Amino acid sequence: MRTSDFDYELPVNFIAQSPLGQRDRSRLLLLNRHSGEICHAIFLDIGNFLKQGDILVLNETRVIPARLYARKLASGGKVEILLLRKQDDLTWEALVGGKGLVEGKELQVLSSDSSEKATVGVIVKELKGAERIIRFDQPLEPFFNKIGHVPLPPYIHTHLCNPERYQTVYSKIPGSAAAPTAGLHFTNELITKLNNDGIQFTTVTLHIGLDTFAPVNEGNPQEHKMHTEWCQVTAKAADSINQAKNKGGRVIAVGTTSVRTLESAAVDGKLQAFEGSTGLFILPGYKFQVIDGMITNFHLPRSTLIMLVSALAGRENVMKAYEIAKQTNYRFYSFGDAMLII
Repeated sequence: MRTSDFDYELPVNFIAQSPLGQRDRSRLLLLNRHSGEICHAIFLDIGNFLKQGDILVLNETRVIPARLYARKLASGGKVEILLLRKQDDLTWEALVGGKGLVEGKELQVLSSDSSEKATVGVIVKELKGAERIIRFDQPLEPFFNKIGHVPLPPYIHTHLCNPERYQTVYSKIPGSAAAPTAGLHFTNELITKLNNDGIQFTTVTLHIGLDTFAPVNEGNPQEHKMHTEWCQVTAKAADSINQAKNKGGRVIAVGTTSVRTLESAAVDGKLQAFEGSTGLFILPGYKFQVIDGMITNFHLPRSTLIMLVSALAGRENVMKAYEIAKQTNYRFYSFGDAMLII
């Protein structure tokens, strides 16, 4: 197995730059992971491919406005800060853009409200590349609406007029630097309809870091080191999923983050309550303990995400599906179309 096995060509015009007007009107490619059979539908009609007793598992994380702009104290040089992971009330791991961002450098965060006391951060540790540990003089969350900006992925160049379109309708717990994009296709009305048709729902939480979307640079993907992310499965969610599975229902994870959360919480094929960090890297050959299928978007080449999808559906099936998606003009990546793998 080589990283190049998960590479494919994608002309830039396939990358969706903005969400559709209606979330649930995206296209849906259905992939049978056993036979490799492919068919096409609209996301609104996903219930036609589910059955009573199935349970869909949603990641209820919410994207924080993690992109901050700042100036270096003394020199006034411009700095961009992308918050990745919170370490305590005042300290964050972040990516920084700018020159001379060394240990001890003080940064004044820019705010839309000039009447308030400016938030100041100091770089307390340099990590690899552009990663830094920054300690601020006050908690950031109360000021996010004035200092923060939603951090859209770097391949999206169109301004997003409504930041809520980069949140799922069921987002609840702030903490992610990126959206769990498979869930962007759901509307409250669709969830209610599926529920009325006997499809169950439950939620887990995984706060997404940008490392999830980084390409694998090692020739052998098994040498790639996954960064850890905080996740949680409550006892109530674990019980609901175990009961559905025991009654013959399928566990359908909505997104790769839900997959990793569930599989991280599994012990000997049974889901347990779990809270903590996961660095689970799912590659082909992995034996799934909990999930039977998943809803996902079309992912970047050479990413850990396309590797995870390939572990579930088979690399050849996935690469064939991606080629067919290109031939039939599907939209790719965060604001793109969806796949249902069962």
